[in-house]
Amino acid sequence: MNATPSPATIDGAALLDAVRAALLRYVVLPSPQAADAVVLWIAATHAQPAWAHAPRLVIRGPEKRCGKSRLLDVVEATCHCPFITVNASPAAVYRSISDNPPTMLVDEADTIFGPKADGNEDLRGLLNAGHQRNRPAVRYDASTNRVEHIPTFAMAALAGIGAMPDTIEDRAVVVRMRRRAPGETVAPYRHRRDRPALRALAEQLATWLGADLDILERAEPAMPVEDRAADTWEPLVAVADHAGAHWPDRSRAAVLTLTAEAADKGQVSDRIRLLADCRAAFGPDTALATTVLLDRLKSDPDAPWLDYGPNGLSGKRLGTILGEYDIRSGNIRFSDGTQAKGYQRADFTDAWMRYCPLPVAAVPDPSEPTLGGVSVPSVPSSSPQVSAGRIETLGRIIRPTTSIRPGLTSTNDLGTDGTDTPPKRRINGAD
Repeated sequence: MNATPSPATIDGAALLDAVRAALLRYVVLPSPQAADAVVLWIAATHAQPAWAHAPRLVIRGPEKRCGKSRLLDVVEATCHCPFITVNASPAAVYRSISDNPPTMLVDEADTIFGPKADGNEDLRGLLNAGHQRNRPAVRYDASTNRVEHIPTFAMAALAGIGAMPDTIEDRAVVVRMRRRAPGETVAPYRHRRDRPALRALAEQLATWLGADLDILERAEPAMPVEDRAADTWEPLVAVADHAGAHWPDRSRAAVLTLTAEAADKGQVSDRIRLLADCRAAFGPDTALATTVLLDRLKSDPDAPWLDYGPNGLSGKRLGTILGEYDIRSGNIRFSDGTQAKGYQRADFTDAWMRYCPLPVAAVPDPSEPTLGGVSVPSVPSSSPQVSAGRIETLGRIIRPTTSIRPGLTSTNDLGTDGTDTPPKRRINGAD
């Protein structure tokens, strides 16, 4: 049996390539970016002491036989210290978490979160709290008359049919599996035959990353996303940057692709849906009576408001929900001389901007420059869409207009301030 190589002799990028090739030998992933994300997540489990956050890996599919369990098999064989939680008591799971915690693996996650989840509150609490360091479970031990603080921080992979709770998916790398199409083939996975080679890759990952935990702990990779998404993906991007070669670019492409999928396919809360539907109901109106707003909301057959309560969404319930966003009704005098209780459009503006902003193409502003008749709003320099002086908007690359880089003008238009007026050209013999 070959000895594990020393850290100095391991090429991190080549090792990640080998893990990726092994993964794709047994599993068909929905996209190359999903494959890259799974590889980096597996690698990150071998450096858990370095991370401030423990991202979850959610493996979900719409039906059975989508490859979820097979992917979990490969993850189990290549991750750090796999700990299968099926039939494990919550106490056993809690006591298994240490400073270098195991990687928790949960198949058929509906036993934790679904209708059969009675009695698993402790395990659900562990999976929710364990995403971040310093979130211990506090228990009272009657035998010692002491309060215990039990660590919960550990990376976890969960496989199941359908969506996981928002509290999990919001902290997870989500991979949406699907059944193999005709022509998509994989090698059969046999635990006794194939797992040893995968465990050899796991040992190399542990050797490579374990030698550089101090470096990884101090890493602050540039992230293409913000807030909780950045917390979740940072360990994966840090591993990719540490490996070098093509992995830094691949990791960030995976971040953008999978977070965009999550945003497109995520479940919107009723409160956010109400805000967005109110915007559509207002149309060009600057104020609406409460009764008119309710009628317009209920007129959409695809919206939930007609059946929201015994008689549909009520004025009281509408006011309660909107009040959470500091939007309140008042007496309004309309242009026809009537007066009624209602809402001002201006009171919604802040909430719309914060919770359900429109895409760039949907918010034209006559004060902004245009490209082919389409408004192109300014993009802050910190935006991930800005790179090397270019802005990617509406599928095209445009040149931003700034105080030091004037907008380009046609040769028949006046130049911007500080630039020479371009000479006129003759068109069909005329000026």
